[in-house]
Amino acid sequence: METIRLLQQAIDYVEQNLHDAIGVEDIAGAAMTSKYHFQRMFHALTGFTVTEYVRNRRLTLAAEELAGTDGKVIDIALKYGYETPESFAKAFQRVHGVTPIWRRKRT
Repeated sequence: METIRLLQQAIDYVEQNLHDAIGVEDIAGAAMTSKYHFQRMFHALTGFTVTEYVRNRRLTLAAEELAGTDGKVIDIALKYGYETPESFAKAFQRVHGVTPIWRRKRT
């Protein structure tokens, strides 16, 4: 039970800091464990690596923002930690199966 509580603390920390630069060390600290043990525990319990989870959460929030606002793709890409629109588009398509420009083509 303690393991689940610590995992939840780490996930809460990630959710509160998705717009900031956070590392695995920071997240492991929120779970009060070492980076090595946290990565193993996280993957065993979720099926994702810590970095995959953070990336997928950020891309999900980016998709919600793209669908619900008129924000520019470049601005949203930068907001979620991508340095170029190309790297954002590639990651976005890998996770969501469409490019981030799909919403522009719908209207």
